[in-house]
Amino acid sequence: MIILPAIDIKDGQCVRLYQGDYAQVTTYDADPIEVAQRWQSAGASWLHIVDLDGAVAGQPVNSELIRRMRTSTSLQVELGGGMRTPDHIGQMLDLGIERVVLGTVALTNQALLEDALARWGERIAVGLDARNGLIAISGWRVTSQVDAISLAAELCTRGVQRFIYTDIARDGALTGPNLGALKEMQQAISCSLIASGGVSSTVDLRSLAALGIEGAIVGKALYTGDIDLAEAIQEFER
Repeated sequence: MIILPAIDIKDGQCVRLYQGDYAQVTTYDADPIEVAQRWQSAGASWLHIVDLDGAVAGQPVNSELIRRMRTSTSLQVELGGGMRTPDHIGQMLDLGIERVVLGTVALTNQALLEDALARWGERIAVGLDARNGLIAISGWRVTSQVDAISLAAELCTRGVQRFIYTDIARDGALTGPNLGALKEMQQAISCSLIASGGVSSTVDLRSLAALGIEGAIVGKALYTGDIDLAEAIQEFER
């Protein structure tokens, strides 16, 4: 199982939100580039970046900072937040990142999703961000009536190769991942699944690995020291 350290960017800084609430922000570092280099030094192979400002604005906001993060490390990067048009997607892929994560448009503009899959294939992942099992969009500020697992099953048949599932109630809360929902989703799809939200300990990572999923995104637990990234990578990736 791949461990993907997370860097969420807001106002140019490395932050974490509590349950996706932009009013509950903790700033952990003023320099996301230094954080990316720290995770690389710990042995990370992937980096999960979220442009929180972009998610709200509906377009990439921190492009220059993300470009500098990409060129200052050799990490493979997946990026989410604010990519709502083909130009947005192409602009970010041109920075040299490996894949983009589409969230809102997977629900609101499936023609765009299909176009992106046709053009970029595996470099497109879909972020399924759920609140009580229902998809949330627009930077998690709007909850739809669409069931996350049903949407995943449908999109898997339409060419999506990788999902990133986030339980918003667990995100930034260090309460453990939603193993039941992840197991149900894993059983409903035939493509790759990465878990996000709530990972608080190595025990949580072992539970996720037991599901057979491709990867786990770890954020707050790295910043608080509850998980040692180097040790986690040694256990789960080696």
